Amino acid sequence: MNNFIGKKLEEFVVPAYHNGEFVQYSDKDLLGKWSVLFFYPGDFTFVCPTELEDLANHYDEFQKIGAEVYSVSTDSEFVHKAWKDKSDAVSKVNYPMLADRAFVLSNMLGVLIPEDGQALRGSFVINPLGEIVAYEIHSPGIGRSAKELLRKVKAAQFVHEHGDQVCPANWEPGDDTLTPGIDLVGEI
Repeated sequence: MNNFIGKKLEEFVVPAYHNGEFVQYSDKDLLGKWSVLFFYPGDFTFVCPTELEDLANHYDEFQKIGAEVYSVSTDSEFVHKAWKDKSDAVSKVNYPMLADRAFVLSNMLGVLIPEDGQALRGSFVINPLGEIVAYEIHSPGIGRSAKELLRKVKAAQFVHEHGDQVCPANWEPGDDTLTPGIDLVGEI
């Protein structure tokens, strides 16, 4: 398995459904801000709408910290629109829904299930330089928590700003951090 920490996103252009329109997004759109690529197996499924709704319920919080959320599946932008129109849960989505029909992003980030033509559940936190700073990959049956993903983005932002400090387990903004050094060895 590849390690994606520090990897810069390669060039890509994919179609999307966002704000009632069919649009395109590229790697350039992710530069200069914090981004989350949120892969899921498929539209009109079971766990996926619960995750997208959870993200939608926390989307304002992501926006407040300067992070954009992009959901990604191998479905087309047309299917994304139909799902948003049909599903009560997905109708709440206001973030871009990327269509990875050619498997460009799914292959790039190692989440493609080739025999199914679908992606695993992968969450990738990307800094303003386009580098991956955190990620997790789940099998299709395990749903994720938008609240925990938001916490990870906040921790990544803190570490990015304060390179001499690190965030301990369950860190939230305002909690104590650690400054690595010899004086801490064996003291925690």
